[in-house]
Formats: sequence, C-alpha cells, structure tokens
Amino acid sequence: MRVLGINAIFHDPAAALVVDGQVVAAAEEERFSRRKHGKRPYAFSAWELPEKAAQWCLQEAGLEPGDLDAVAYSYDPSLVEPGLEGHEGEWEKLRTLYATQAPSMLATALPGLDPGIFRYVPHHVAHAASAGLAAPVPGDGDVLVLDGRGESHSHLAGTYADSALITLGAQKLPHSLGLMYEDLTQHLGFLRSCDEYKVMAMASYGTPRFADDLRAQVYARDDGGFEVGRIDWSALAKPLRADEAWTEDHADLAASVQLRLEEVLLDLATWLHGRTGSRRLTMAGGVALNCVANSKLAAEGPYEEIWVQPAAGDAGTALGAALHVAAESGDTISAMPGAALGRQWDDAELARWLDTAHVPYHRPADLAATVADALARDEIVAWFQGRSEYGPRALGHRSLMAHPGNADNLERLNDVKGREQFRPVAPMVALDRAAEIFDGPIPSPYMLFVHDVKPEWRDRIPAVVHVDGTARIQTIDREQEPLVAALLRSFEARTGLPVVVNTSLNTAGRPMVDDPRDALECFGSAPVDLLAIGPYVVRRREVFDR
Repeated sequence: MRVLGINAIFHDPAAALVVDGQVVAAAEEERFSRRKHGKRPYAFSAWELPEKAAQWCLQEAGLEPGDLDAVAYSYDPSLVEPGLEGHEGEWEKLRTLYATQAPSMLATALPGLDPGIFRYVPHHVAHAASAGLAAPVPGDGDVLVLDGRGESHSHLAGTYADSALITLGAQKLPHSLGLMYEDLTQHLGFLRSCDEYKVMAMASYGTPRFADDLRAQVYARDDGGFEVGRIDWSALAKPLRADEAWTEDHADLAASVQLRLEEVLLDLATWLHGRTGSRRLTMAGGVALNCVANSKLAAEGPYEEIWVQPAAGDAGTALGAALHVAAESGDTISAMPGAALGRQWDDAELARWLDTAHVPYHRPADLAATVADALARDEIVAWFQGRSEYGPRALGHRSLMAHPGNADNLERLNDVKGREQFRPVAPMVALDRAAEIFDGPIPSPYMLFVHDVKPEWRDRIPAVVHVDGTARIQTIDREQEPLVAALLRSFEARTGLPVVVNTSLNTAGRPMVDDPRDALECFGSAPVDLLAIGPYVVRRREVFDR
C-alpha cells in the first residue's frame, strides 16, 4: 500500500508517506511556506492543506498522485457531536464543511489524485497510531493520547495487539487538559495553540501554591477519564498582555497548572496500566510534548518503558493516519526510522547554493574538528546536515550550537534567536556518556524528557542547566548520528566537556530552517559565527569583512 497521510484540520498541517508499511517521508507545511505552525488554529483555516509538503513527499518517493492507493486524513467529520464545540460555537460547522470537502480540494492541489481513495481517520486514532505503530516495537503495548481536542474528545487510552488498536477509555469535550493549558497560555500573554512550551519553562521559576485550588477543579475519575472545571484564572493571577513583565504570581500559576497536569497524567496512566498490565507505553498528542510531565510519569508511573512520538503534536497525525490505514489494509508496519524524515541536499547541490549566494566557503578535511575548534573558541555555530527533522525539536540536523561551559551563552543564544530570557537551551551528549552527567530516562534521542543535572556537573555546563537544575537532553547514538558523535568527541578533546549546547536553527516567530536558502538567510541576519552546511563551512568574518 502507498498511503499519503494528511493533517490539516487544527494546526501544524503536515504530510507523510508510508509505502508497504515503511515510513518514507514526512514534513510539516511550515518548513515550505515559512509560516510558523503552517497556519493559525482557527476553524476557518481548515481549508489550508499541506500542499507543498504532500507534493514533496510524493517527489521524494518518485510517485505521482495517481500512484497512491489511499489518502488518510486525520479527522473524521462524521464523529463531530453537536453541542461539544465549546467556545468555537458556530465555527465548528465551517471546520466540518472544509473537512468534508478536503478530497476534492486536495485533488485540485495534486492533479491526478482520485478523490475516491480518501479515508477519514479519527483524530485521536491517528495520534495513537503515530505512537503505537511508529514505536521501536510497532503495534504492541499501551497508548495514551492527550491534546486540546479531536472531533468530540480530548483523550484516548488504549492498547495495541498485533497492530490493532483497542480503545479502553476516552474523554469527551468540553473536558480537556490540553485546552486548559492553552487557556493558561493565553492568560499569561502568550499565543495559544503555539506557545505552551513557554508556560512549561516559566513554571520552573514558580512554586505551585495554587495547586489545591486546581485540584478541586481538575481531577481524574475512576472510569479512566477526567474533569476540568471552569477555572477563574484572574482570581489566581491577573491576565498578562504580551508586552508586560510576568510576576511571581504568574510563575506560581504556571507551576501550579504544570503540577496538576503531571498528577492527572500519572492517574490516567495508572488506570490504563491497571487494565492491561503492559510494560510499555507510547504517547502522542500535544500534551505529550510536555517533557516535564513525561519525566514525572517515567519516574513515578507504572510502566517500564515509555516512548513518545517526536512529532507528538498534530503534525504527527499525518504519519499516524497513514500508518493506521496501512495496518488496516494488512501491511506489516516497520518502526519509525527516526525523526530525520524531511528534505536533504547532496554536496554538489549545496555548493551550487553557496555559489549562487556569492559567499566564500571552504571544505575542511575534518568538518567535526573544524566545528569543534569554533565551539571551543566560544563561537556560535549554525549546523545544517542531512534530512530535516519531523516535529518541533532540533535533533542535530538543523541546530544552533554553542559552548556549554560559558554561562553567558544562554542569554547570548536567546538574544540571537530573539526570545524570552527565561527559556532554556538544551544539551546534546553522547549516549554512552549521558548517565555520567544526567539522571533520567536514557536513551533520550528526541528531547522529550527532562533530566536532573548531577551536582558535580552543574558548574561545568551552566549554559544548559535550567533554573531548577534540570536539562532537556538529547542523547546521540554514534551509529545513528556518526557526524554529531564525532563532533562531540572532538569538542571533548579540546575542552574536557562531552556536551554541546543545541537549540533549533531559527529566530523567534520563524519556523526551523529547512532548506539552504533558509540557512543562509538565518546566518546572514543573526550574529552566528560559522555555518556548517553539509561538508562546507562559511565564516562570518569572511563574508562580512570583505
């Protein structure tokens, strides 16, 4: 089966291609359109399909639209129940209309596509498949999905047996942990359905003194669901405008909601485990991007193994929908090969881009050593290598890197990116060295858990230590990422530190860099000292001191 998966309904439009049960390509529309999150999460934006991402997925596989056996769309409009729309009200009808018209609209964007091969996959089933069927052991173990909303639900708890999903619990709207977190995000002056990770970062600066107030409103039930009552946010902390400075009250509110989310998540996972006794849990949905909550579940929950989909947000439902249809059609599903599923360019193509840009560049004999030298000199490096990442994390393919031993590099990188100073940056570390420095789930290849930095290391790598003594690490397996592993070894040889700062290669409000033009534009507009693009290096002083 050749199945194209499509996510377009809420936010983060994306496309993914699965051929004979194997993931071939996956990409978010934002990487092509250069609009953060692809579009705003309004009901009337559901017509915006991931046209460029879909076209690229087919091109990557050498397929034409007419070669597809199925198109899997990660939302089923027939499952929308009137009266559950919440604050969106009449807009829900427009969203549903666009979903029903998606087959003909996509056929217009992909000439030759047969609208008759369109398949609607329930939103949370698509989320579940993106985790349970893409995991290292596909189609075996429990799955937990939590997000803002799907058609009429905000949660799914189930288990996979022989790649078939058995749903054991689901929570109907309007109760939603994801929407609760979105409401808080908006109350704190950030952009809802976009900036929730900023709230998680702010929570580390507060104490959860409002937790008891929230426990009366937000709690798990005995049937595997939960309640989210009406929370009077203003009674706990005044609303913030985007241009206002946050206060202790705001940090404490963020900390309180974060704690309550962790507690309820633990209750839900415990209920699910009690029904199955499984040793393995997979997770997806926007809430699964909350790496602090994931770590609490890993430390205190009943499961021996937890795997979180690296594209856990709505972008991942494109992949999940395709995998679900492929599995239902009888294909044997292979594990997701990693998050590097996007575009790449060969050395000759990159050289042509650099020649066209008229920038001086060099091809060093040892790229890893050259970049390690720059980092050891406390230079900031833009790193553009291989296939771009699927999902919101920079995982050693589209990264900004810096020296972790200079505490000022946190502020420096936040200035480069133009973002809030309370935001942390992350360390990448060789898999075989991680346990020496960090306590927490290892391996952690997708930066979806936080780890305690061991006390003896905190003063050695201060740039990556968050205010609460934690770090969201990425472990590097030398067999899977040999170039990054070589860079880490070279950097340690020069500095004695087996850790490098890694944050996404972009500036605030812009999607992560994807193609060479994006890389050159970011390099030219931000104070980055060196661009490592494929086997080539571009030095800022050589470009701008001519």
